[in-house]
Parts: sequence; C-alpha cells; structure tokens
Amino acid sequence: MMIHRPAPGSVIVVESGDLDHALAGGNVCAVARRRGIAGFVADGLIRDLAEVREMRFPVFARGVIPIPGDKKAVRPLNERVRCGGVRVGAGDVVVADEEGVVVVPDVRRTGVLADARARLAEEAAEPLDVWEAKHRARIDMILAGNGFHG
Repeated sequence: MMIHRPAPGSVIVVESGDLDHALAGGNVCAVARRRGIAGFVADGLIRDLAEVREMRFPVFARGVIPIPGDKKAVRPLNERVRCGGVRVGAGDVVVADEEGVVVVPDVRRTGVLADARARLAEEAAEPLDVWEAKHRARIDMILAGNGFHG
C-alpha cells in the first residue's frame, strides 16, 4: 500500500482482489499515521489488527489474515478503484465508522453535506416521543396495507 506519496489528511482507498495476503500491517499503519494519513479503506485484508487498534489508526477492510503481501503489484496512483462494489476516485469524500463506509463523489460533496446537516438538525429537534408516534403510525399503515389488523 502506497503510504509515502499521499498528502496528510488523505484517506487511502485500495482495490485488492487478493484475499490470500494482507495489504497492510502494523508498521505500514504506524508510518501512515505518523505521516498524517487519515485512514485506510481496503477492499482486501490487513494483519496485526490488535496493534492497529492500539494505535487507534482507522482501517476498514474486508478482514484479517496473518500473511503479509509481497509488495510487487504496481498501479498508478489516484486512478478510480472499485472498493466494496463502489467506484471511488481521487477527491471523493470517504466517511467511515464501525457501521460502514460511505463515498460521496467530489462533484456532490457540497449538496450532500448541506443535506446531511439539515437532516441532523431535523432529527436533533424531534423529541423521541414524536419520532415514536410517527414510526408507529408508519408501521401500523404498512401492516394494515398487508392485511394485518389489531
């Protein structure tokens, strides 16, 4: 995994296809973290998971394997890749947490950010009792529409 060229703050997104070897391990993650890389999203495997977690470096991968890769594959940097079935290009916004990874195309970043902020404000302003009443009404309507009453 190329960690020496991306600018600080970059998220490195990698398409692998190799599920027999790790793309990165503890040392690669430590150097990337020291260089200011924000994290990795890998359509492949990593190793040294406990070490990576301990250093609190964000890595989102398909899984873990203890076998290191041979670092012979060479592909151009900043080309579009397919990661988890999603096309990702340089400049796209990548947001990830323990629930998943979202990619926002660069050309849509402003609109998506504005929509997300509006939705967050709307959700924060709605009391739980109001949300529950709306949710229950929707579920009751779905059930009634499918012949369930009561």
